[in-house]
Amino acid sequence: MKIVGCDSTGLEIAAKTLLEGGVVVIPTDTVYGIAAHPNFPEAVNRLYTIKGRSEKKPIAFLASDIDAVIRYGFKLNSKATELADCHWPGALTLVLSNNNSTEAFRVPNFEWTRKLIEKCGGVLKVTSANLSGSQAALEATEALNSVGLSSDLVVDGGVSPGGVASTVVAISSSGELKILRQGAINIE
Repeated sequence: MKIVGCDSTGLEIAAKTLLEGGVVVIPTDTVYGIAAHPNFPEAVNRLYTIKGRSEKKPIAFLASDIDAVIRYGFKLNSKATELADCHWPGALTLVLSNNNSTEAFRVPNFEWTRKLIEKCGGVLKVTSANLSGSQAALEATEALNSVGLSSDLVVDGGVSPGGVASTVVAISSSGELKILRQGAINIE
């Protein structure tokens, strides 16, 4: 396990690690996350193992932008588009459905992280960098002590500016909203 900074060198090392099937602790605008590339199921499985998370609980995607979500096969209805336009990039996770599946997506308001995601094809599987049931990590050292020793790389981006996990909202095809987790954004 290696620690790198949140700079262009760190960006290249983190992207290479993810594109080779590694697991990387990354800074975001809310809390630190632990990421894997979705094209490597074994890396995604490592996220569950490292975190001690039930495989029945899905892991969300972080996307580089709204176009990456669409390229991944998920269309946003008018309500989802309205929320994304208002809160992306930011601390809102939208649960979207297509004909085959339901997935959660968020575009982080942290430029370095969006660049990393873009270098990796537009989406990454990311969950908070802490053991399940534990407090989310707001600094790289906290993430390192919680889950980082089991990862391949830790990126130190300083203190996460948000400090609170994202708000998670499911949107039905008819546009009805259901708050699954109240977080940084107050839906009201």
